[in-house]
Amino acid sequence: MAVTGRAVVVAVLAVVAVAISGVMGAWVTAIALGALVALLAADVALAASPRAMRLSREGDTTLRLGDSATVHLVLANPTRRTLRGWVRDAWPPSANAAPRTAPVRVDTGERRRLTTTLTPTRRGDARAAGVTVRSIGPMGLAGRQRTLSAEWTVRTLPPFHSRRHLPGKLSRLRELEGQHTAMVRGQGSEFDSLRDYVPGDDVRSIDWRATARGDGVVVRTWRPERDRRILIVLDTGRTSAGRVGDTPRLDHSMDAALLLAALAGKAGDRVDFLAYDRRIRAQVRSSGKGSQVARIVEAMAPLEAELLESDPAGMVSTVLGTQGKARRLVVLLTDLNATALEEGLLPKLGALTSRHLVMVAAVTDPAVGAMAAERGGADALYRAAAAERTLSGRRRVTAELRRMGVEVVDADPEHIAPALADAYINLKAQGRL
Repeated sequence: MAVTGRAVVVAVLAVVAVAISGVMGAWVTAIALGALVALLAADVALAASPRAMRLSREGDTTLRLGDSATVHLVLANPTRRTLRGWVRDAWPPSANAAPRTAPVRVDTGERRRLTTTLTPTRRGDARAAGVTVRSIGPMGLAGRQRTLSAEWTVRTLPPFHSRRHLPGKLSRLRELEGQHTAMVRGQGSEFDSLRDYVPGDDVRSIDWRATARGDGVVVRTWRPERDRRILIVLDTGRTSAGRVGDTPRLDHSMDAALLLAALAGKAGDRVDFLAYDRRIRAQVRSSGKGSQVARIVEAMAPLEAELLESDPAGMVSTVLGTQGKARRLVVLLTDLNATALEEGLLPKLGALTSRHLVMVAAVTDPAVGAMAAERGGADALYRAAAAERTLSGRRRVTAELRRMGVEVVDADPEHIAPALADAYINLKAQGRL
């Protein structure tokens, strides 16, 4: 049973009336209390049954982080009594549902449509927790309350802020592919043409048959393949949970991955996606040419950083075991944490670099650089020393990765996405992809 404020007012007035009358006998108090209880019981009995209400939903099921979604709750009253009261449509706190409660009046056989606006503050799935219907009697003193199930899920997708960089990167890519300038030849794997040997050419490119037919040494030229495979690997382990600014490192990495996926899809490359820590958290395999961004966005939406160390051996094994033995570009988005990489990934990376072109992309924290520049008291010097040690380890790991033939992209959150796209375009320009 639910008691309203009106019932409290009636009870207070009854107490005041008894006090003013001067008759303070037990029987007078019992009569007043009994009358109040009888009124409450009658009001509850005359209220429409909330359990009998029929609920259904309609509205949005997806939105991007930062936008708002609208979900409609349809409340039908099949009973013989009018429903008067309140409805609370409960959602997780991160969904920022508004309004929290709404007054309703639904006559017999009628339906009412209630609208809830969701403005989520985090990615993932927001599920309706239940609908509480409070039915108040005709006197407005008391009523009945019941929480009913009305399932609905709204998925919040990554915002993809770096989309604004896509037109400029596509323009560079079109020029590279020869739509505005001549085609760039390089160390690809598709035969392009024959030309005379010049000092510095790779002797392995000499075409001996053509050389035997002519007067000079002839070499083959190659061009980059037009249909290369790219695997984007997103590290969802412990280091991805750290915040850079107000946003987790994982979200910055997602934004960079989406720009790369969109750019590579426009270039005609086949893009696969893998999220991994100690097991596969999400995976998207390309079924052909064309953009995979929509599927990757859907796969990214529910991902959260796991508070455990990633398994580099398992990650390398998973990468090597997918999509056959064809050479491809593997882009690993992780953190250049010296301890984690030196003890985990670096010893396992040789198996990957021997078969694939590998690129590591990481988000650097500008606050660490600012901390390293601090001077002043003892506390500032200790912070600067700690920050400089972190940066030194980062530089050491970067140098070791490059020594192993790995491309490294290390940039702050504002520049990581365009920097990764530029690195991809540069590989195309050099004929390495």
